[in-house]
Amino acid sequence: MRLLIVEDERRLAVALAKGLTAEGFAVDVVHDGLEGLHRAGEGSYDLVLLDIMLPGMNGYRVCAALRAAGNDVPILMLTAKDGEYDEAEGLDTGADDYLTKPFSYVVLVARVKALLRRRASAGASPVVVVGDLRMDTGSRRVYAGEDEVVLTAKEFAVLEQFAVRAGDVVSKAQILEHVWDFAYDGDPNIVEVYVSALRRKLGARRIQTVRGAGYRLVAG
Repeated sequence: MRLLIVEDERRLAVALAKGLTAEGFAVDVVHDGLEGLHRAGEGSYDLVLLDIMLPGMNGYRVCAALRAAGNDVPILMLTAKDGEYDEAEGLDTGADDYLTKPFSYVVLVARVKALLRRRASAGASPVVVVGDLRMDTGSRRVYAGEDEVVLTAKEFAVLEQFAVRAGDVVSKAQILEHVWDFAYDGDPNIVEVYVSALRRKLGARRIQTVRGAGYRLVAG
């Protein structure tokens, strides 16, 4: 899943990005409200972490503008302010949740995952089934038949891209966009490394190579 952090405190933004990347998310970071609005409106994000006190445009206005444009991405607002009025204002503009600084990183991750689960339960089932492969995106567990397969955070994220498009061809570019971040400038063949790891754990027959196009997840 891909997250956008809109936070002008650069050290905090970098720390959050590193921690959430370690949780298996692809994370983009911007430090300005206007840039955050543009990126959230143009990008395919699963959740936005939005500070309130931002240069260019404050978080309240960014949130209100996204909702006015019909963008329903979950928004978790972050602020150094506190008090019922500030929380009410944030929620009135369309935010889904609110967290006051300083906050525990563990609490932040729990709030992020709760919002993502809520969105999943409101739409498609969090359990994706492809043949005898079951992937629970809520609990982040994978089963092949009756056996649980233990995956790293990045392996899970790559498999999720295949599972939600089971039977369709998924390109390297699509995987890089959703599993890594827009600033990734490393070797695109990193995708092949993770595909090879998934084949070792799940069985080579499940992930087919479509020459010149990408990969396809099929029933084993």
